[in-house]
Amino acid sequence: MKVAIIGASGFIGSAILKEALERGHTVTAIVRHPEKITTKHPQLTVKKGDVTNAPEVAALVAGNDAVISAFNSYDPATYVTAIHAIINGVKQAGIKRLLAVSGAGSLEIEPGVQVLDTPEFPAAWKDGASATRDAFYVIKQQNDLDWTVLSPAIMIEPGERTGKFRLGKDQVVADEKGDSKISTADYAVAMIDELEKPAHIRERFTLAY
Repeated sequence: MKVAIIGASGFIGSAILKEALERGHTVTAIVRHPEKITTKHPQLTVKKGDVTNAPEVAALVAGNDAVISAFNSYDPATYVTAIHAIINGVKQAGIKRLLAVSGAGSLEIEPGVQVLDTPEFPAAWKDGASATRDAFYVIKQQNDLDWTVLSPAIMIEPGERTGKFRLGKDQVVADEKGDSKISTADYAVAMIDELEKPAHIRERFTLAY
């Protein structure tokens, strides 16, 4: 497939880029700083772009079969602005398939209680997690896109690619000890699995070991 990956140099985006190329997809990596992508690959094109501007997004992603947004920002307002622009740009480009990286904050830790709203949630992460949740709600409203949102486990960090994990929907997936973990490599596996064989159209799903 031909896929555009927004934020392909980031913490999660770089893992998605690696997985997509290893599976033979043709990738357009859209980033703010092209020099951060040092990978050389015949099926990789790197483009610099401003994804807070919908017409620019449309031009950047044109001709692809799907778009994966791994965009992130330390500024919550910029993050939500970008999600609106990405959605509108994808539509303007005539692309129906949008997959997006989300956070674990909007997952339910128990019925009706999201991780973000628990007393234990770190205050330092709250603004960013709130923006990620707001962006998820914006994507959920799109009835003219075949969207999918993938929330990670509560703890996501670099680690090995095992290809073995459990999937869930809107509730945290945890092991028998109550731990909810996933590596960035296995998160990328799940994202590209969904790209290749859609199983969560207009749904959010999650994963953990």
